Amino acid sequence: MTAMIEVDDLSKTYVLHTQGGVEIPVFADASLTVEAGECLTLHGPSGAGKSTLLRCLYGNCKPNGGAIRIHHDGAMVDIARADPRQVIEVRKRSMGYVSQFLRAIPRVPALDVVAEPLRAIGVPLDQARQRAAELLSRLRIPERLWSLAPATFSGGEQQRVNIARGFAARHPILLLDEPTASLDAENRAQVIDLIVEAKSEKRALVGVFHDDEVREAVSTRLHTMRG
Repeated sequence: MTAMIEVDDLSKTYVLHTQGGVEIPVFADASLTVEAGECLTLHGPSGAGKSTLLRCLYGNCKPNGGAIRIHHDGAMVDIARADPRQVIEVRKRSMGYVSQFLRAIPRVPALDVVAEPLRAIGVPLDQARQRAAELLSRLRIPERLWSLAPATFSGGEQQRVNIARGFAARHPILLLDEPTASLDAENRAQVIDLIVEAKSEKRALVGVFHDDEVREAVSTRLHTMRG
C-alpha cells in the first residue's frame, strides 16, 4: 500500500491575541498515516480538534509543531513547512477538501462552481461541465438551478454543490468535514456511494462524520482524538 498522508507529532494551540494572549491548546502529539484506498475517520468529542486537524492537513491552519507529509507528484511534501505556492499546487492536483460550508464566488453558476477544480488542472470546458452535470444530477440538484449562483440556494442545496465540487477532480486525497450534516437520508446515501467509489479507486480520504450511519458505512479505520 502507498502512504498518502503521514502526520507526526502534530500540535496546535490557538492564541487569542485580542484576549491578552490567552492560549487554548487544541491537540498535541497527533500522529497518523492514511494509505491509498482508505477512509480514516477522525472520531472524538466536540472540541477534540477534528476539524482543526483537517484544516491543518489542507494548509488552512498552521500547526505549532510536527510534520504533515502529503503524497504529491511522486514525493512527500510537508504542508506544515511548504511555501504558499507549493500548497496551492498540492491542492490543485493532489488534495481536495469538502468543508462544512460552500464558499462560492458570487454570480458564478453552480455548474461552473463544480467544474472549476477540473478547469484548474486543464480539463476542457465541455468535459469539466459534463462531469459537473453528472455529479449535480447524482446529488439531486435540479437542472433548472445549474445556471444560477449557489448563494441563492438552500443550505442543503449549497452543501450538495460543495460535495460535488470536492469530488469533481478525483483528487488522490480528499478531506471531508461533516459533509452530510445538513442532508436528508437519500442524499446521505449518495454521498456514501461517492466515498465508497473513491476508496475503490484507491484514493485516500480523511473525514469527520456527524452521522453514525455514514461513519459506519464508509470508515476503514477510526482515529480517536481527545484534544
